[in-house]
Amino acid sequence: DCPGKEGTGGRKRNLTLLRSKLYMGQRRRTEPVVESTASAGDQGSLRRSQSDRTEYSQKLQEKMAPQLVSSTPATPLQEDEEEVSRRMMARRVKIIAELMQTEKDYISDLDLCIKEVIQPLRNKQIARFDVDGLFSNIELVHQLSAKLLSLLEEATTDVEPPMQIIGEVFLQIKGPLEDTYKIYCYHHDDAHTMLEYYEKDEELKQHLRDCVQSLK
Repeated sequence: DCPGKEGTGGRKRNLTLLRSKLYMGQRRRTEPVVESTASAGDQGSLRRSQSDRTEYSQKLQEKMAPQLVSSTPATPLQEDEEEVSRRMMARRVKIIAELMQTEKDYISDLDLCIKEVIQPLRNKQIARFDVDGLFSNIELVHQLSAKLLSLLEEATTDVEPPMQIIGEVFLQIKGPLEDTYKIYCYHHDDAHTMLEYYEKDEELKQHLRDCVQSLK
């Protein structure tokens, strides 16, 4: 009922209302700033993500197609494509020649073994000496190797190096090679055991020595 008290109460209500308005106003000013900051952070993350993807894509392209990246010579010493191709072809020709020479030497060794060891031992007809068991199907190996060399010579004689198809030769003879060496490898351990036994017998060992001396 006191006018002074009513004024004080009114001032309190006005002060409370003013604080509420100030708080709401501060929220309105703050919220857009927070949203803007979050948005800027998202855009920053997006920009980094796109940059990472671009960098990864470039590295992937370099790995998948390095010749495209290095199409321009990096140094004066870098070889051009024709020189690289020429050197690769020369290396291929050398490898093919070495392959054929190795096959010739192998056939020559087998031929000597058959003529100077196997046939003489068979002619002696030694009862305790199993020639076929000791040498397995080595004569068939000799025949197959001669066939392989013949096919290689056919594929390379009077044929320009870029046109020499060597892989086809091995594909053509793949089956016989597998069948022949499967038998030879299967009997190899038994033949080795048999040879150790023969070397313990002085008479049989002397026959082997004679064959080895003939080879020398």
